Amino acid sequence: MQPLQAFAAGVVAEAIRRQPPSASRTAFAWSVAAGPMMARAATVETRDGVLIVTAKDARWSREIERSSATLLARVQALLGPAEVTRLRLCDKP
Repeated sequence: MQPLQAFAAGVVAEAIRRQPPSASRTAFAWSVAAGPMMARAATVETRDGVLIVTAKDARWSREIERSSATLLARVQALLGPAEVTRLRLCDKP
């Protein structure tokens, strides 16, 4: 038997993957993968398979850097590993 949490995560991932690629889809996947606080602390976009994350300040940049492997795996689970191959953290513009 599959735990309810794992089942729900699979359903959400499938619903996200069915949507056409867009900035909104990427932002939503980021918010699910990062959680509400971290999602508000950074903006994201994808370019050529790279998830570009721009943190709002140095504190959040450190947190995202520390969690980058986990965040990348979560985003890949939601969008697909072919769509996002790596995560790049950028300084605030």
